[in-house]
Amino acid sequence: MTEPTPTRTTVIRAAPGPLAPSSDPPPAPPPTRHPLTWPLLGVILLSLIPALILAWNRVAYEQAQKTVAVVVDYPALVGQARRVGLEPQALLDRYKALGVNGVAVYEDVIGSLAQRGQIYVRPGADLAVENPGAGVNPQLIYMRSLVPGIAEALPARYTIPTRQVTIDGQRWVAWPTDPNFLPAGPNRQLVENLKAQGLVLVYRPYDDEAVRQPGADWPDVPFVAFTGDEVIGARVPERLEQINRRMGDRLPALIEGNPQRELDTLVETHGAARMFAMNPSWQNRLGPEEVASKYALAARERTQRLLYVRPFPTVYETEAFLSRTRDLLARSGVKVGAPVVQPFQTNDTLRWLSLLGPLAALVLLGLSYPLPRLGLIVAALAGLGALGLNGLRPFEGGALIAAITFPALGLVLRRSRVTDWFLATGLSLAGVLFVSGLGANRDSVLGLEPFRGVGLTLVAPLALVALSFLPRQDLRKTARDLYSAPVKLGDIAVMALGLGVFALVFLRRGNATGLGVSSTEAQLRQDLQDTIIRPRFKELAGHPLALVGLSGVLPGYFSLLLILGGVVGQASILNTFSHFHTPLLISATRCFIGLGVGLILGLIAIWAVRAGLRLWTTYGSRRRVAEVRA
Repeated sequence: MTEPTPTRTTVIRAAPGPLAPSSDPPPAPPPTRHPLTWPLLGVILLSLIPALILAWNRVAYEQAQKTVAVVVDYPALVGQARRVGLEPQALLDRYKALGVNGVAVYEDVIGSLAQRGQIYVRPGADLAVENPGAGVNPQLIYMRSLVPGIAEALPARYTIPTRQVTIDGQRWVAWPTDPNFLPAGPNRQLVENLKAQGLVLVYRPYDDEAVRQPGADWPDVPFVAFTGDEVIGARVPERLEQINRRMGDRLPALIEGNPQRELDTLVETHGAARMFAMNPSWQNRLGPEEVASKYALAARERTQRLLYVRPFPTVYETEAFLSRTRDLLARSGVKVGAPVVQPFQTNDTLRWLSLLGPLAALVLLGLSYPLPRLGLIVAALAGLGALGLNGLRPFEGGALIAAITFPALGLVLRRSRVTDWFLATGLSLAGVLFVSGLGANRDSVLGLEPFRGVGLTLVAPLALVALSFLPRQDLRKTARDLYSAPVKLGDIAVMALGLGVFALVFLRRGNATGLGVSSTEAQLRQDLQDTIIRPRFKELAGHPLALVGLSGVLPGYFSLLLILGGVVGQASILNTFSHFHTPLLISATRCFIGLGVGLILGLIAIWAVRAGLRLWTTYGSRRRVAEVRA
């Protein structure tokens, strides 16, 4: 594959002195100025108009969705109240004063009726000892009413065969299995009492195949949060359809970190409210201050509409946590109230028009390679891969094309001076609008549909820019040159360091990774997210690397390596906006903080590197001159 030799070349400048290589430094080949460059840039610019409208619509939607409910787990509250000698209502009032405005109420089980003194349950073995010769079967469980009619009405709820017997003049219902844990419907008196207080209620029903009509007696509440790893009826299509119909106007809760089987079926019909909760053991390990920070972060940056709170082991810790959470929410502009959740609506006409932008950018990227035919092949493979990863869905595939193309495009088009960083950044920010406009839909905004190929948003731009460093010559000659190039120990060390740093960045992407953070870094992150929108550390490192590399202050191939490191900063911008459950303005704030700080650090780094090289090349020279004169 041979390309014509250019009449002009661009060379990364080497600093004079001992660090400069003995031969010319590796060239950074200039891009091809194809006749279609400006028309393609025009298509990108025009496609930004519908993308900008889509972004505006998304911001308007997200700004209207900034109300959360702080929902306390009622059974846990009751347990804590009893341990400290308080009435549950008295403790609830204390927590309401600190921001709690909702309660999660579980469905009763038959054992709950026994605890409230409505029925009496006895194992058959005990009843047989107390009533010898009465024909009591020790393998059955016996139940009788303390409130008239309760025990006799229960069997109609279930498919379990029961029979009524008389023992010592009392009517009992004999059960072939222990009924204590069977779902028994809502505690309506409690529900009405809590609703009268103006609290937001979340109902938590249980699932059991023995229930004849699941969902038929649910109370009139705004939200339903299913227990366990699946929704009621997930294993039987007919029962799932019953639940789907009986949801009515209630919204299912989408519990953070707890995917539930067939919940997406209910979300398709009703929408959903995102709910954040923490495992009690993890919560107690962290402490009130850190837990409050996580709850505030969930409401501010992950659009959680229900903050599900479980009390700490002590009332003091719980009050400290609630007080801190209330303050952080107020500081973030998040209101505590009754959330009114509306599904996010998209405009497919605008999305089709926006799709032209990423496609034009991909073609422009390929045509701008020093080897355009290679660039077009690479661009075609990247586009097909993005579509394939997204099941050939055009909008989602287009969002991934934008996420991998725009971070690379600027540094392929121009990379010979520091100001080229602004062009690269501008194109990355343009890509942000396409990623948001094409990738944001109802499911992705809810976090149900994660961005497919998110790992590629960090790897692919790096590869796209690296391939553009291939010289404008036959690829076979380039391969022979690379194979026969002498490799020094220093080269190996630099490459190993670069690979190690990139591996660290890649493995630590996302919110949950296989690599932990130090306590110092964790504390720094918490302090930043409690005071401002925390920038991404990949950008704080990547942008300075790009600026130093573009300055040409380092000799040889070091500048090229730093430019590649700078691609990670550009890619991180697009990666930030690929989390569609994070409000667009939050991502934008994080991005611009990273850009501002990165620019300042980069300018400082250029000065520091120049000063260091100057010191390296001149240190001891005056002493040697003095010795020669002496």
